[in-house]
Amino acid sequence: MTKIDIVSGFLGAGKTTFIQKMLKEAFKGEQVVLIENEFGEIGIDGGFLKESGIEIKEMNSGCICCSLVGDFGTSLKEVIATYHPERILIEPSGVGKLSDVIKAVADIELENEEMKDVKLNTAVAVVDVSKAKMYIKNFGEFFINQVESAGTIILSRTQNVSEEKTAEVVALLKEHNPKATIITTPWDQIDGMLILNNMESGKSLEEELMEEVKAHREEDRLHEHEHHHHHHHDHEEEEHEHEHEHHHHEDGEECDDPDCECHHHHDHDHHHHHADEVFDSVGFETPKSFTEEEINAFLDALSDEEKYGIVLRSKGMVPAKDGGFIYFDYVPEEKNVRAGAPDVTGKIVVIGSKIKEDALKQLFGI
Repeated sequence: MTKIDIVSGFLGAGKTTFIQKMLKEAFKGEQVVLIENEFGEIGIDGGFLKESGIEIKEMNSGCICCSLVGDFGTSLKEVIATYHPERILIEPSGVGKLSDVIKAVADIELENEEMKDVKLNTAVAVVDVSKAKMYIKNFGEFFINQVESAGTIILSRTQNVSEEKTAEVVALLKEHNPKATIITTPWDQIDGMLILNNMESGKSLEEELMEEVKAHREEDRLHEHEHHHHHHHDHEEEEHEHEHEHHHHEDGEECDDPDCECHHHHDHDHHHHHADEVFDSVGFETPKSFTEEEINAFLDALSDEEKYGIVLRSKGMVPAKDGGFIYFDYVPEEKNVRAGAPDVTGKIVVIGSKIKEDALKQLFGI
């Protein structure tokens, strides 16, 4: 199987540096071929690649992504026949449209029997955080096409700008591509393998946490039936039994989601509280940094149902004010806040019922 990864980005965005990092940290030991455009900066300083045992095939027929789809196909087949690489990195010209490159690869996969073992793996846009705003304004079509077509957007030079500026750029990029993972942590703080896992997985913290909560609720439900509604195990690995004080809701609230089996029970002073409630999940990605004290205070605040809704679970990893990252886990009346390795961007997820997103945003200052 040959995986094809496309690394796009405007000239000067840092594609070369990014590719060098990935070759060293994420693709080492793999048979990799780099196909690049003649405008690619690597062509000029191609020396380092020859040393890493990677053959460079200079494509002298101009921009891969323009009208040269046929020629591109021939070159690609030639590369695969000659080198049988495990991975092909394509670095299109800084002004090429990423959607054209993706389409060219997809067409080749479809049209050629001998290419059935080739898979378009990821499409990445490297974006210089300090220039993004200006590029959106001045080079709209090309730049926005890269942003819209990317599965992962990797911000470069975030260490040179303020968190506010980074957050502003992330918001702008999300307007054009709400689905992509946007990596905001400076590259030198994270390993290439972590970046690759994010490029390839496409699974968000929010989805993972939602699955975990649903599984726990399912266990709880079975537990309820077995014990004739006398006991109730709640949440989490530790499986402590908690007793929570909760406002009582009307029984029999209808759940709109046919697949949702989220019964939410509390035993307190023998009043049985039973309501079928829809789960809400709210996820934020943010470059903003926090202190452990702030996170502890925010988690303590989450028990205020009037203000935030019924929070059943929260989890996150966010940049720490003094470097590194803070990881946290929360279930009602129990929280865990600790230092952890940097992740690709700050992430906070809150799951529960009738969750008030705006109030949460305000709480975390996002």
